[in-house]
Amino acid sequence: MPAVTRIIKRRIRSITNTRKITKAMELVAATKMRRAVNQVLETRSYANRAWDVVKDLAERTDPIQHPLLRSRESVKRIAVVIMSSNRGLCGGFNREIVEKSISYIKGAHQRYGEVAVEVILLGKRATEIATKFGYPIVAEFQKADVANGIADISAAARMVIQDFTSGKYDLVTILYTDYFSALKQTPHAWQLLPIQYPDNELGMTKSAEEAKARDTSYEYLFEPSADEVLEQMLYRLIEIQIYQALLETNASEHSARMMSMRNASDAAKDMIEDLTLTFNRARQASITSEIADIAGGKAALE
Repeated sequence: MPAVTRIIKRRIRSITNTRKITKAMELVAATKMRRAVNQVLETRSYANRAWDVVKDLAERTDPIQHPLLRSRESVKRIAVVIMSSNRGLCGGFNREIVEKSISYIKGAHQRYGEVAVEVILLGKRATEIATKFGYPIVAEFQKADVANGIADISAAARMVIQDFTSGKYDLVTILYTDYFSALKQTPHAWQLLPIQYPDNELGMTKSAEEAKARDTSYEYLFEPSADEVLEQMLYRLIEIQIYQALLETNASEHSARMMSMRNASDAAKDMIEDLTLTFNRARQASITSEIADIAGGKAALE
């Protein structure tokens, strides 16, 4: 019996040490999550307002002539930009974005027929989709766990713009995870090129009040001209979209990791309580057995 109690005690010690690690990881993830969420909330309005400016510009110009707005007659080559995490231990975060990517690619084949799909990665964990299903990875960009600025995605933005305008791709879609709250993150596919005005805003659905507030009576004045401003705004808009998707993904990742580590810590706590109860019962049984042996020995001597 003492051997059993020693084994249980060793398991309790091991799980206690594991719980300390998961608790520390939860605190680290919570700190990163707060910073990432602040970045999302601070930039989301700016990103959504940029769409309004572009929409206003499009109404004053002939946007169909711009290469970033012009749809192709047939879609033969698609670039899929996938944002995932660099590390695991974040629950089903990476699995969900991979499943969303697979679903999107299958849907693209059904919609457009025989299309060539190439993958551009931001984050290391999404390599599963390319290696498992044989989609070629044409580029991998480093993804910062906490974004430092729009320069983090400028190289990726330049690449997709250049490849789309040169005719290498007929369609560019970005797949990322939209942040709603610490408990809710949703994988999302967004058509990046050709540019299309979204029905919903990033991370939220437009309410009637917000839509009414956006329908203002004032008018923008552009210098030097609306066409030239639109030219610059469209390239800037692509950068803003990719950067906002990065911020949404980072906030979602850290939230998922925080909840995953919290669940692991809670599970470890429950295991420790169960093992402690088992340990006390085993020790009580051992003591009872020893008392019975002593009593039996004494009775034999008498």
